[in-house]
Amino acid sequence: MSAPTGQNAELTDEQLAEYEEKMAGDNFSQNAPRKAKHFWPSAKRLLGLLAPYKVALTFVFLMNAGSVILGVYAPRVMGHAMDVIFSGVVSKQLPEGMDKTQAVEAMRAAGQDQFADMAEAMTLTPGSGIDFGRLGELIIVVLTLFFLASLLMWAQGAILNRLAVRAVFELRQKVEAKLHRLPLSYFDARQRGDVMSRTTNDVDNVQQALQQSLSSLFNALLTLVGIIAMMFSISWQLALVALLAIPLTGVVMALVGTRSQKQFVTQWKATGDVNGHVEEAFSGHDVAMIFGRTEELREEFDRRNNELAGAAQKAQFMANSMHPIMQFISYLSYVAIAVLGGVRVANGHMTLGDATAFIQYSRQFNQPLGEIAGMMQMLQSGVASAERVFELLDAEEESEDAADAHLGGRARGLVEFRDVEFSYDKEAAAEGEPLIRDLSLRVEPGQTAAIVGPTGAGKTTLVNLIMRFYEIDAGQITLDGVDIRDLSRAELREQIGMVLQDAVLYKGTIMDNIRYGRLDATDEEVIAAAKATYVDRFVRALPDGYNTEVDQDGGSISQGERQLITIARAFLAQPALLILDEATSSVDTRTEVLVQQAMNALRADRTSFVIAHRLSTIRDADLILVMRDGQIVEQGSHAELVDKQGFYYELSQSQFADDD
Repeated sequence: MSAPTGQNAELTDEQLAEYEEKMAGDNFSQNAPRKAKHFWPSAKRLLGLLAPYKVALTFVFLMNAGSVILGVYAPRVMGHAMDVIFSGVVSKQLPEGMDKTQAVEAMRAAGQDQFADMAEAMTLTPGSGIDFGRLGELIIVVLTLFFLASLLMWAQGAILNRLAVRAVFELRQKVEAKLHRLPLSYFDARQRGDVMSRTTNDVDNVQQALQQSLSSLFNALLTLVGIIAMMFSISWQLALVALLAIPLTGVVMALVGTRSQKQFVTQWKATGDVNGHVEEAFSGHDVAMIFGRTEELREEFDRRNNELAGAAQKAQFMANSMHPIMQFISYLSYVAIAVLGGVRVANGHMTLGDATAFIQYSRQFNQPLGEIAGMMQMLQSGVASAERVFELLDAEEESEDAADAHLGGRARGLVEFRDVEFSYDKEAAAEGEPLIRDLSLRVEPGQTAAIVGPTGAGKTTLVNLIMRFYEIDAGQITLDGVDIRDLSRAELREQIGMVLQDAVLYKGTIMDNIRYGRLDATDEEVIAAAKATYVDRFVRALPDGYNTEVDQDGGSISQGERQLITIARAFLAQPALLILDEATSSVDTRTEVLVQQAMNALRADRTSFVIAHRLSTIRDADLILVMRDGQIVEQGSHAELVDKQGFYYELSQSQFADDD
């Protein structure tokens, strides 16, 4: 579905849920907050990542609790210090030699009943001043409490950070190992960006949730409980007034937060529209200039940019409204507590120090509430990321290798298909026709079998079945008479070399990229493979020769040269079977000659399967397999198939006529 993107767009709850689910796989939403589909089960499993560290987590819990207790108790001690100062000031004004009872009675006799009530709640020593010794002791205690609280908080943070990093380190290892156990069908059914996001962004988000959200959320909850307990210990009446802020805050978060989230979803969609337009405009800039469509592109960008600006303005307005409203609620609570506290001090129901401590607690009370709200959003995003990672870890893996048979060395290269059936969608195949059905063929050792046919005929599928990227539904595929399902995938693939249409190079030197075919090869063997496949001719002309650094894009190396490097890589591996999948489709005609010569050298003395659309490149194949609708409709040499004047003849006539 596509979500509304206009400035006045609104999303229903159903549209919001559906759109958020879709957004989870889009590249532009990888850093956007998400909701978990099953929060509590996923949160429990997320915490399970820390299960091996229960002892260390117990110490973290105790240190966190100790830090909160010390930090929460410190304002109460400060209240006692305030009482020492105020009592000392009042005591200084009273005649020396009187006791507290006499002083209070004298105040009442003088008609100062309210001041007498206040004095009755104090610890008075008439005639004396401020007890600076006691005051100094209390200040030292407060500083010690704050220092120890900070030290414990730092220590538990350092331990938890180490545990979280270790847990995520092990999670990354599990994800990496899982990726190598997943079948090719898993990656075919998903966007590459989504899989990358799960293994990078989502794992990072999990680490952030473990390092920050859990600790901060736990600390905020303990702090909130501690502050409430201390407020009730001072005055339950004022504590109830302070607690009124909780339901008011909840109402604000429910009303404003829900509207804000919907506006953010609209903003994310508008951001995606702008990013998609920009990417399209840049990639097709030449075409737009040729056809004079740059003005239309600019107008379309302005329209989408205006929609994004409107959506962002609404989203930020709603989000930024949260803090001022909550701050206003905090001020209302503060005013109510100050007034009521002053009245209770004046009536002698509590001391000035207790009132000061309570006001301090009331100011601190809203801080953990705000932290809990923020950490819950971060934790929810972290749990959503964890859920996506767990989905990857729970994905169905490749079937286990039987490994009941072994080839005992390099295979001869006899490949047979016997009544093979296969379909990507097993359920659909059960109701209808499979993609490949009743396919049988035999390729002798050393033969070159070319596979031709229209798009969707099953050419690439056929070679993928040889590689066991997919498992057949029925029939049998054998290598030297051994069912490939009885071989381990590793042993089978050691016998096979593959050159793909897209020449994939890895970051490193040309020497490293060729050696990727056989890691224990010597430099001399690498150079020999390069000479046999015409790589040496252009490498010698490079300033750094075989030590020239390349990356996945190839850098300054041309497409044809990159393809030659991949052929040299396969040559170095010395496979018994060779699969060439459209290896010349993306090179020019002159480079194609070199690539063809390199492939001829590579095909020598081994069984080869060549997928090609250009029939001119496979005329000399020993066996040409013509596929249509998942079946081999014709097979034979080029001359034999032309003489039949069947489907292959029609293909060749159309292509060669175009070439002429």
